Amino acid sequence: MGQLFRLWYLGLDNNTLTGEIPTYLTHCSKLEFLYLLQNWLAGRIPTEIGSLSKLTVLALGENNLTGSIPLSLGNLSSLLFLHLTRNSLDGSIPDDLGRLASLELFYIGQNELSGRIPPQLYNLSSIKFLDVGLNRLHGNLPPNLGLTLPNLQELHAGGNQFTGPIPISLSNASGLVTIDLANNSFSGSVPSNFGSLKGLSELRLWGNKLGIGKSHDLIFLDSLTNCSSLQLLDVAGNHLSGALPDSMSNISTQLTWLSLEDNKIFGSIPSWIQNLVGLTVLDMGYNFLTGTIPIGIGKLNKARKLWFEANELSGQIPSSLGNISQLLVLSLYENNLSGSIPSTIGNCINLQFIYLHSNKFSSSLPKQLFIFPSLIELHIGNNSFTDSLPVEVGYLKTLSELSVSNNKLSGEIPSSLGNCLSLEYLLLDGNFFQEAIPPTFSTLRGLRYLDLSRNNLSGEIPKYLEKLALESLNLSFNNFEGELPKQGVFGNASEVSVLGNNKLCGGIPELNLPQCSSQASKKQRKSLASKVKISVVVIVLCLMLVSCIFATLYWVRKSRRKPVDVPSAEDPFVTMSYAELFKATDGFSSANLVGTGSFGAVYKGALDRDGTRVAVKVFNLQQQGALRSFMAECEALKNIRHRNLVKILTCCVSIDFKGNDFKALVYEYMPNESLDKWLHTDGHEQLGRNLKFTQMLNIAIDVASALDYLHNHCQTPIIHRDLKPSNILLDDDMIARVGDFGLARFLPEVSQTSSVGIKGSVGYIAPEYAMGSKASTQGDVYSYGILLLEMITGKGPTDGMFMDNLSLHHFAKLALPKRVMEIVEPRLLIEYTEVTQGNGNHINTRNKMHECLISMVKIGVLCSSEFPRERMCMKDVASEIHTIKNQYLGVRIHRDIQVRSQILDGGLSYLSHY
Repeated sequence: MGQLFRLWYLGLDNNTLTGEIPTYLTHCSKLEFLYLLQNWLAGRIPTEIGSLSKLTVLALGENNLTGSIPLSLGNLSSLLFLHLTRNSLDGSIPDDLGRLASLELFYIGQNELSGRIPPQLYNLSSIKFLDVGLNRLHGNLPPNLGLTLPNLQELHAGGNQFTGPIPISLSNASGLVTIDLANNSFSGSVPSNFGSLKGLSELRLWGNKLGIGKSHDLIFLDSLTNCSSLQLLDVAGNHLSGALPDSMSNISTQLTWLSLEDNKIFGSIPSWIQNLVGLTVLDMGYNFLTGTIPIGIGKLNKARKLWFEANELSGQIPSSLGNISQLLVLSLYENNLSGSIPSTIGNCINLQFIYLHSNKFSSSLPKQLFIFPSLIELHIGNNSFTDSLPVEVGYLKTLSELSVSNNKLSGEIPSSLGNCLSLEYLLLDGNFFQEAIPPTFSTLRGLRYLDLSRNNLSGEIPKYLEKLALESLNLSFNNFEGELPKQGVFGNASEVSVLGNNKLCGGIPELNLPQCSSQASKKQRKSLASKVKISVVVIVLCLMLVSCIFATLYWVRKSRRKPVDVPSAEDPFVTMSYAELFKATDGFSSANLVGTGSFGAVYKGALDRDGTRVAVKVFNLQQQGALRSFMAECEALKNIRHRNLVKILTCCVSIDFKGNDFKALVYEYMPNESLDKWLHTDGHEQLGRNLKFTQMLNIAIDVASALDYLHNHCQTPIIHRDLKPSNILLDDDMIARVGDFGLARFLPEVSQTSSVGIKGSVGYIAPEYAMGSKASTQGDVYSYGILLLEMITGKGPTDGMFMDNLSLHHFAKLALPKRVMEIVEPRLLIEYTEVTQGNGNHINTRNKMHECLISMVKIGVLCSSEFPRERMCMKDVASEIHTIKNQYLGVRIHRDIQVRSQILDGGLSYLSHY
């Protein structure tokens, strides 16, 4: 490409190119447009780019570039567009960029740049778009900014450390459409002349120190009524004081986002708020607003989020609220609202988050509060609600958090709560609930926090609570009696509280409960015996019925096996909830989909708790065999550790937001994805990845080492049964990790059955499996042989050229030994070609590579032999490939290695006569 001397346009944006930006591109002296946006390029920006004197567009944004911005970019006198956004560039902005007299678009946001903006940049009057946001820049913006940059249309400087006042002169840049100065430390008043910016669409000033705490802080809002195109106004998180002016009733009807949160605004919510019919987001929380919520609020029928929390509002919620049918979030907590919740709230059928806690609501809870099909969080604690908790609460299938703490609710806890299978937080404390804990709580398998303290609950504490994945359980100050369980959450004194239950006994010593008396134990044993008798009769009848129906089915035979356990609270895993994985993968979005398989899909994501990048394998439990696959992976991976096996971080056994069973495994994320992506393309993307010979050699060793460990060094030998390129993952250093143990089996388990059926992937399945043979380690050896030949030839076992009697095995065997170089994947030969251009030692290296390739093809052919007895074992394979690598690197070959080589040749000779 460096020889394309007439090239003037190069567009390679939105691909997955890696490596550094090559300096040979600078030989294309006529380049005018260079687009490398949205790739995975790393390293520094070459200083040689400054020699491309004709360059008008340089777009290197959204990569992984590091280092400082080269001073040489100041030589690009024709440059109109400089895009370096979303990299990891550091240092300061060079003064030399002030020489780019024609520059119109200057994008350097979302880097790690520091220091001040050079004064020279403010003199580039041609600039229309200036983006320096989300860096670590500091200093003041010059007072004459709008005069020196009169053509400015967009100003993005948010997320820095700028101080001082906002320049009044900005209004001189009459074409300004967007002003984003959010999340800095600007102080003083908001300029009151922004109203002259007729085309202003977005004004983002949140997270500063604007305002001086006096009533005229909001005078700038008067002028904004002249901005007929205004769509977003966000001044949250400042020091603005005063009452909202009536002039705002004339503000643009195009306004969709109005945020005044966390200021010092007082007075009532103005009635003109009903005129802003285009609003989708209205946030007035954390101010000093008083009075009632105006009835006209119901005219905001496009609103999706309403925040009025942490004010001093009083009165009732207007019934007109029910007109806002698209509402998703309603936040009114920490006010003085009273009365009842209007039944019309049931018309807001799309509600997902309701926050009404810490008010003065009374009366009973309306049933309409519990009919929302997508409700995720409901907080109504710290009020004075009376009567019972409606049984309709069980309709909230997607509910994750429910808090009714500190009210005056009474009666029994509704058993219908057991239908809320997505619940993670359940807070019922500080009420007058009576009777026992409902047995239906045993279905809440995703429950993490349960607080039933300060009620009038009685009876024994259910044993099933031991089995829930609880992280906190508070049962204090009730009337529970009997023996306290010891397992699960009850085994950790820091996670459970049972204070104020004077009739409890037993439990772990740290809880300081009295020992249970023998009389109580005898009574419990008697009661237990009666229950056992009844249970035995019921179980026997059920078993007889089940036996009649299912006696001939396959799973009865399978059920005699030792049960497989998923990682439990006692295993060294940190359990995760469905909600955590949902958030980590952005709702299991298609953008994060890494791949799909027979039993589910794999998504990449980042854990909210520490930012760890992970791969989440979600099992499709509707697919036959998916549950068995999940259990097999748990059993296989929970007790094995090896450098070349994929590392499992934890598992998730929970319920999704629709109430369905959810099972997933969380693995360490492999940034270089699967070996399959390096060997082949999928027809839709060209990854441009070249697997070098030494990399291929190392991967072959890694996989062989992993299989050797599974077959020969585990306490119980494990057979993988699905070895193929898509199940070989590569980390940052191209170290291979064997993954996907969904079909894995323990060797003694396999030997107990006559046949395990044909399991695996077409092309990699050992031939004897089709004959009904038992699974064995030799089946994995066959798969490895095919994998090795595929890496060498670049052709998969199901390639279109393999038909009739020709297979990948025979294709490779026919090339031995003289025609091996004819079948080798051309990309592997790049390294081979490079070493043929020298002499002396280069020729020796070339010859060694040739010999190594022949030896590896021999191993691949032997391992993929039709008959198991003719294949090598993985211990010998690993040893042989290590020897081949040492030979390539110049390590002395010992006599015993030469003997093994003769054995290989003898084996091939035997095969040729067979």
